[in-house]
Amino acid sequence: MIIKRTHSNDEDFKTLVVELDKDLTSRYEERQAVYDQYNKVPDLKTVVVAYQHNKPVGCGAFKSYDETSVEIKRMFVDVDHRGKGIASAILKELENWSTELGYTTAVLETGTKQHEAIALYKKLGYTITENYGQYIGMNTSICMKKSLK
Repeated sequence: MIIKRTHSNDEDFKTLVVELDKDLTSRYEERQAVYDQYNKVPDLKTVVVAYQHNKPVGCGAFKSYDETSVEIKRMFVDVDHRGKGIASAILKELENWSTELGYTTAVLETGTKQHEAIALYKKLGYTITENYGQYIGMNTSICMKKSLK
């Protein structure tokens, strides 16, 4: 597997995000439209795409949340490639990149119907925290946090 650091205008990233959005819509149906406004990542310079046999199979990104924290965004692995450690590798690359840039904490939001994502984040040291920002009061959101020190 190869993980490439790139940006949100990368064609492979954009293709994977289309699949991610389809997956989220199938889980949350019309409720997903509320979240779509928070999932936009235009002109983001901190994106990774994972490749297996030269095929893009997963992605993730982060953006600055505050002076010391990043927010993990757009985590996705193609359904045919799940369970192979790709998501873990993507997330670790995002965390490494974040620390290289001086950030010390990562936050993220996932949904109550994304059991595999919740399990992954817990396995990699994330803990559930109070919903933050736009996710306050959203009962299908689960927010998590991790120290990157």
